[in-house]
Amino acid sequence: MLDHSLDSVFHALSDASRRRMVERLVRSPASVSDLAKPLDMTLAAVVQHVQVLEACGLVKTTKLGRTRMCRVEPKALAGAEKWIQERRALWERRFDLLEVELRKNK
Repeated sequence: MLDHSLDSVFHALSDASRRRMVERLVRSPASVSDLAKPLDMTLAAVVQHVQVLEACGLVKTTKLGRTRMCRVEPKALAGAEKWIQERRALWERRFDLLEVELRKNK
């Protein structure tokens, strides 16, 4: 079962623009304006997306003068990564068992 924080991380990552922002922030911190440059949306829309990323903990922001800087928070991805890895391991075990059964029936 998913907990609330995991739900919010998956919700945040369900949007292609937010995934692009996270991918950009993995390389280095960036201002909201820098995040907006490659996207076809208003600065206000980018701010809303950043707020979604911040609300689930994927992004941390700090204000430097008039500039809002964003950085990725890797710990927030850990829960999603663990959940995916657990499912992958389960399916790999199931496929291994299926392979054994199929080989028996040859």
